[in-house]
Amino acid sequence: MDIRTKTWPEAARDRGRTVATALAVLAALAVLLSLGTWQVQRLHWKEGLLADIAERRAAAPVALSEIEAIAKSGGDIEYRRVSVSGAFDHSKERHFFATFEGRTGFYVYTPMRLGDGRIVFVNRGFVPYEMKDPAARAAGDVPGEQTVTGYARARLGEKPSFLVPDNDLVKNIFYWKDIDAMVSAAGLDASKVVPFFVDADASVTNPGGWPKGGVTQFDLPNSHLQYAVTWYGLAAALAAVAVGAWLRRGRPASPGQ
Repeated sequence: MDIRTKTWPEAARDRGRTVATALAVLAALAVLLSLGTWQVQRLHWKEGLLADIAERRAAAPVALSEIEAIAKSGGDIEYRRVSVSGAFDHSKERHFFATFEGRTGFYVYTPMRLGDGRIVFVNRGFVPYEMKDPAARAAGDVPGEQTVTGYARARLGEKPSFLVPDNDLVKNIFYWKDIDAMVSAAGLDASKVVPFFVDADASVTNPGGWPKGGVTQFDLPNSHLQYAVTWYGLAAALAAVAVGAWLRRGRPASPGQ
């Protein structure tokens, strides 16, 4: 059996490696715990948001002016129930590429001219891909004064992701809701357009069945608990491995080793 006392440089190197490893483990633990805590915070935020949406969905529709007042004060208008009345300008409808109930097609955003001369874009609902041309669903182009109940939807300030295609204004196909581009492409006076959208709810039915209302999606993904458990679990596993390694390092060597 060869037992040799470590020299001072060797012992110093060992201590240095031990300290560096310990610092790396502590840094990794701090990152993992921070990520887990962040996901818990996101979980609480998402649960609060879902509760707010549920409350708003259950509320009675309010006048457009009330939604505008909330927006003007900096409040959140998303998913608030609203009722609007006016006449649709079907010749200027814009088409937002979408899937609904397993079918590919478009949400039809049609400008509604209000009694005061202003305009609000209403998402009247879904049409299948082959019905993009309004002539294929002419019965649904309802004339005259109409009242629509639905949900206020905030505008997007910018393209949500570089993965989203650019809007094709020539073909009238929108991949993200750029209200400024919609207004410009439709040839509308921007100063008269309400700066948010209205999604028609399922109570709105159109002759011929198209567009089909009630397309607003409320099922927001909420996987933050699973993510938190994952990050905390990784932190626990790392701590267990580090403690096990430390215990093995401190155990006396068996004879013959």
